Amino acid sequence: MSRSRKAESLTPDEIRRLCQFLHRSTGMIFGESKRYYIERRIAERMTATGTRTFSAYFTWLESDEEEVEQLINAFTVNETYFYREEHQLRCLSHSLMPSIVQGRQPGDLVRIWSAPCSTGEEPYSIAIWLLENWPMVDAYHIEIVGSDIDTQALAAAQAGYYGERALSRLPTDVIARYFEPARSGERRLIQDIRESVKFTSTNLVNSVSVAAQGHFDIIFCRNVLIYFDDSSRLLAVSNLYNSLNPGGYICLGHTESMSRISKRFDLCRFDDAVVYQRPRSNRDG
Repeated sequence: MSRSRKAESLTPDEIRRLCQFLHRSTGMIFGESKRYYIERRIAERMTATGTRTFSAYFTWLESDEEEVEQLINAFTVNETYFYREEHQLRCLSHSLMPSIVQGRQPGDLVRIWSAPCSTGEEPYSIAIWLLENWPMVDAYHIEIVGSDIDTQALAAAQAGYYGERALSRLPTDVIARYFEPARSGERRLIQDIRESVKFTSTNLVNSVSVAAQGHFDIIFCRNVLIYFDDSSRLLAVSNLYNSLNPGGYICLGHTESMSRISKRFDLCRFDDAVVYQRPRSNRDG
């Protein structure tokens, strides 16, 4: 069948079963208010798997790890662009990086994590911004990691092709320096920038998955916690806390507040942005 199956109305119980499955798998919360969105995505996956009823699809889903991955990809939101929330990037170069490298030696490792990274605009923005705005960028070994639960988004990030909308906030001279000439309406990041970011698959509510990424000095975790319920949000934040080196910083989205989730972080008000810091000594809460 070449066309997507027409979205069929799911029963309240079917909506509930699917939403519970997504919550267990990702921590994200969906419900009746997202019925149209849910039914459209399920219709697409039923077409792809050749299943004709929700029951048949759900049976397939519970026995096929690859389909679980595809379903998660279908439900993930990947709306982003370069230099999003630029004030945090200014804070990164003006305040966070100088604080992190204080007392370190030239050549020491600094690790920065973008999670979730979607299709790569955020971690690549970090790389470009530091090259453009932090004079000490060449004095340290900076490792940037981008992670997401959506494997299709990660593949797009690694490929590094972007359209006009994604590039709309970038100065024209920055585009000229870091992107190849446009082809078919898209521009590709130059190889040096693509190779400056490592991409990995990570589930923020899975402690083992997060721990596998190692420890970081700075984490950008923006506009994802709002999709979690309280318990999943607390678990994700605990995982992020454990991933930060003592004294490390985490940047959230402008609508998110760590103080409403956990008291383990210190609130830091810099000139450009408000961020959160893992204390240099452990704290419960």
